[in-house]
Amino acid sequence: MSDILIVDDEKDIRELISEILIDEGYSTRMSSNSADCLSQVHKEPPGLLILDIWLKDSNMDGIDILKKVKVDYPHVPVVIISGHGNIEIAVSAIKQGAYDFIEKPFNIEQLLVVVRRAMETSSLRRENIELKQKDLVEYELKGESNVFRNFIANLGKVAKANSRVLITGSSGSGKEVSARYIHDNSNYSSGNFIAINCLVSDQNELDRMLFGFEYNENSIEVGALEKANGGTIFLDEVSELPLHLQGKLLKVFVENSLNRIGSNKKVDIDLRVISSTNVNLSEKINKKTFREDLFHRLNVVPIKTPDLSDRVEDIPILAKYFAEKLATVNGLTNRKFTNEALTFLQSMSWPGNIRQLRNVIERVLILGDPSDEITSDELILSEAKAQDTGKKNSLISSDLASMSLREAREVFERDYLVLQINRFGGNISKTAAFIEMERSALHRKLKSLGINSGQKINQDASN
Repeated sequence: MSDILIVDDEKDIRELISEILIDEGYSTRMSSNSADCLSQVHKEPPGLLILDIWLKDSNMDGIDILKKVKVDYPHVPVVIISGHGNIEIAVSAIKQGAYDFIEKPFNIEQLLVVVRRAMETSSLRRENIELKQKDLVEYELKGESNVFRNFIANLGKVAKANSRVLITGSSGSGKEVSARYIHDNSNYSSGNFIAINCLVSDQNELDRMLFGFEYNENSIEVGALEKANGGTIFLDEVSELPLHLQGKLLKVFVENSLNRIGSNKKVDIDLRVISSTNVNLSEKINKKTFREDLFHRLNVVPIKTPDLSDRVEDIPILAKYFAEKLATVNGLTNRKFTNEALTFLQSMSWPGNIRQLRNVIERVLILGDPSDEITSDELILSEAKAQDTGKKNSLISSDLASMSLREAREVFERDYLVLQINRFGGNISKTAAFIEMERSALHRKLKSLGINSGQKINQDASN
């Protein structure tokens, strides 16, 4: 059971509340001012915060603390108490995110009822967060293609080692979920997985997020690196780190310790470091915008996430899975796909990779008729609206329109056959059966078009 943090400037009040709750089997902490309260919350978020509005000798009142806690730790329920309560204060507290408001002197039974409900809410929120994190991993690490199976096998090998990992890949290809998979299957799985997006415009804020801040020994704001101690820190888009923070991180990785901002005291840490990028770090190194020594510290084991175009065979599996999951999450009807719709999804270009596919599925579930199957026409219309072109898509490009019929037919046949071969993972027999063509005839056609058979084909290279 998570503990309860009681914040009140009156010692007798906070000790009374603590004794009542301890008798009910709860674990409690106490604080008398805003600085100590925030320090304790940052060190270890409580299951419930019971907070007095008026705090003597504090820089912040209860409402100010409430606002900050709801920003930094939205899952922590806050019960406001006050001896000067009125309807305006109560309404203000609820609007700012408070779970409930209790006026002093309080009724013990009323207090216990509110605490029980708030703690149940806290427990459900934590479970929901954990489930979402697990779902996030399950969500995108789905597939049966050889490309996917080889990728998962490599992730498993990497997870068992304690080496630093640099994950590269296109946007939306699943770099963070891959990092979570590594963490969950590693020796650090019992610790926290802390993800930090390095693409932050305010460098000072990023510095503080990573290293924390120490006002004094009684007022400490713990940073991401310290929160990840005993677990995993995931540095998403590490290429965007400013140079001065690159130097600070390098020192941390060399010394396995850090200094909070405002303090010279060393804090020892032991954590797994996983980073990701969708850009070529070698180019950044050449331009002197990324430290080569940091790169070598991060790139002990390189992993590349496959693009969705590299595993077209997995698209129907992912589409059906997303439809089922997203329908459940959003309270929608799980709709089936027509065969033509699945084929269309496999024929689409996916620059946004798995993330884009998931968005497409979510969009048609929300906007479509729940009583109908998802059709290719519906997907085409959805994509047209998403692109916001305001125009009906043309099937004939300007290049194609300038060709003779014979040339255009050849281009179409080549693109169509490459698509179908990739769809079936290079399997000529399956391709021939689907397009209703004799296997030998298909081989001859592929040869005449200059297409190598029996393997997946780079579509750009075929043109």
